[in-house]
Amino acid sequence: MNASAMPLVRRADIRLPFPADAPQRPVTVALLTDTHLSGPDNSPDRMARIVAQINALHPDLILLGGDYIGDAKGGRIYDAHASIASFAALRAPLGVVAVLGNHDSRSKFNLRAISEADWRAAFMRIGITLLEDGAVRRGPLAIGGLRDIYTRRIHIPATLAAMAQVGGAPVILSHGPDVFPLLPDAASLTLVGHTHCGQVALPFAGIVYVPSRYGTRYACGQYRLGARQMIVAGGVGTSGLPIRLLAPPDIWLITIRPR
Repeated sequence: MNASAMPLVRRADIRLPFPADAPQRPVTVALLTDTHLSGPDNSPDRMARIVAQINALHPDLILLGGDYIGDAKGGRIYDAHASIASFAALRAPLGVVAVLGNHDSRSKFNLRAISEADWRAAFMRIGITLLEDGAVRRGPLAIGGLRDIYTRRIHIPATLAAMAQVGGAPVILSHGPDVFPLLPDAASLTLVGHTHCGQVALPFAGIVYVPSRYGTRYACGQYRLGARQMIVAGGVGTSGLPIRLLAPPDIWLITIRPR
């Protein structure tokens, strides 16, 4: 599978309890994760085409699931600001909301990343809300955005409290699936990336490795655990090697309907 191919559009239909004060109409949400802007498989030109692809779906809301910075894979690399520049052209009536991923966390091993405060300012300049263990209301939805669970200490109770305060059908945006079992057993939708759907899956054997404490349990697609639901996107970029095998790049278009 060509890692630089245009992403597949996967679709899901989810029901959540809408608040009484909201119109009881479906809301469409586009989920874009793991852009990992670096060559040879990804470039600003390809990201511009992906942004146009998402805009053509006419989503009500766009969610970005982190890992914007790419790693060295034998092609061009980009700084933090360049890695999100293409998102300025995203268009949705309810706006764009983002969280950060492990590749976006600044450390002595990752000097191309910037601080959380600088990320907030960079996203704000292009009209995007960055959530770090906080929540915003978008239409009938309460969007709770968590810090990256793999590189930062997250505060799930504080995020859930912020979601309850803004009100709305609960949608949790996080970089990776390891948050899912930690959430309370209540009706909610969790949207994540990080796994790349294995990035390389083997014929017959399938996905053999996912960077998660749960192994391949939450590798790709839709999951239910009690009243909770989760969608794990494969993302559009690559990490480590600029290849994909039986794990094509994808974006999700999710229709959320009132229960």
